[in-house]
Amino acid sequence: MSFAKEYAEKNPTEVAIQDSSQLLTWAEVDDVLSRCGSGLQSLDLGPDSRVAVFAENSVETALANLGGLIAGASVVPVNFHLTGEEVNYILKDSGARVLFVGPETWERGLEAIKGSDVHTLVSWKVPSNPEMIDWLDWLSKAVPGNLDQSVPPRPNLLYTSGTTGRPKGTDLPPTMFAGGETVEEHVFNYKMGFLERSGGLVGKQLVVGPMYHTGPLSATRNLIAGTPSVVLGRFNAERTLAAIEEHKITSCLMVPTHFVRLLALPEDVKANYDISSITAISHTGSKCPVDVKQAMIQWFGPVFLEAYGASEVGSTCMITSEEWLKYPGSVGKALPPFIAKIMDDDGKELPANTEGRLFFEDTTGRGVIYYNDPEKSAEAHIAPGVFTLGEIAYMNEEGYVFITDRFSDMVVSGGVNIYPAEAEQVLIEHPVVLDVACIGVPHKEMGEELKALVILKEDVERPQEETIIAWCRDKLSHYKCPRTLEFVDDLGRNTMGKINKRKLKAPYWESEN
Repeated sequence: MSFAKEYAEKNPTEVAIQDSSQLLTWAEVDDVLSRCGSGLQSLDLGPDSRVAVFAENSVETALANLGGLIAGASVVPVNFHLTGEEVNYILKDSGARVLFVGPETWERGLEAIKGSDVHTLVSWKVPSNPEMIDWLDWLSKAVPGNLDQSVPPRPNLLYTSGTTGRPKGTDLPPTMFAGGETVEEHVFNYKMGFLERSGGLVGKQLVVGPMYHTGPLSATRNLIAGTPSVVLGRFNAERTLAAIEEHKITSCLMVPTHFVRLLALPEDVKANYDISSITAISHTGSKCPVDVKQAMIQWFGPVFLEAYGASEVGSTCMITSEEWLKYPGSVGKALPPFIAKIMDDDGKELPANTEGRLFFEDTTGRGVIYYNDPEKSAEAHIAPGVFTLGEIAYMNEEGYVFITDRFSDMVVSGGVNIYPAEAEQVLIEHPVVLDVACIGVPHKEMGEELKALVILKEDVERPQEETIIAWCRDKLSHYKCPRTLEFVDDLGRNTMGKINKRKLKAPYWESEN
């Protein structure tokens, strides 16, 4: 099976994908993908055919993800910030048998596979190690002609931060998966869907977000639809503008934090780059502040398409720049198969322009499904197929949704979902901590940041706030830990031991309203 032969024949010298250190033509991409796919098919991938990718953005990271897809494997993209212990949990829970790692993650990868079902560790650009197989050596031994295209395609298994301390696996939802009975049919469906969405315009895309996120990960799949890709590493605002100008980028996916960092550049730096090639910027991850989006539209033009949703269900709402300029602050109308509903605390639907809890009805009946956790799946719904993403909102007469607050504990920082329970469970084990609650407070660049409110035990010496934060960072990925900490005398627990976090958050957000 050939995935890029037609592109190679049309544009034999065109660069198909590149990062800061390498570039590949379409013929080279076709060879790598075919070898990666057949190499994986020759291995025991377990009953669920799972492989995991634990690496920072690079050409190899993109091709390992795509190689898994065309092998008919369910690829598990793993957040590269995680500790070895955190990755180990995901490997065990998913049943992954193969792990791909890069130069920034290989040491944690070696730690993570201990006690898991992983039997093959493939690495790139790292020191030689008998416990790992070099990516290029592994590809050289695979036979591209052996790739079986008749196997069924399998969706990614994505891991979200856990509401109760452990991340939950969820399959890439049907709204984001092209389906098909075979890999060949799946690739064809994806190509046709992409051409329909893009109006037949291929262009060139820039990947700036980490590929363990649903959006950037989905963007890399556009490579199999013939879209050349430029892959950047960790986000840098000026380097992003330079890449847009140099490569004549037409499309990109970002989050509001990227916008804030771009807008913060000095005016002379912003004016120094030609961004006129851009025709489409998708953005997701968190609600975008009105002033930020207005400034981006003034700068780039009405090229923005905002999607609101979650990994578990895909995009539930969408809005174009033209619509947003008419309804500033809206995240758009509900997308089929979803119907947006605003409800009160008793589950009664509210009239237009009335603030309440935002729910969605999935008319297919699927809703939210967590892997290996039917109980958690059931908890996500108030009725079959009716779920919430934890937001307070109102909806106008035309059906446009406006997010105003959160009623769930989740904090969205820089487009990343953080569930305070993980940090709370670590902090409560500190010898001097009697009680703790973590909440989201305003942050100019990230939107929100995690803050810990801590009650100390009696008769203990008051430590430095930074000491307790550092203690948390020793046990959890840094992005899951509070950025700030405040000692308090009371958390307002009721007689049932529950905390009203909206009440705890209110004083910090007063100046924002």
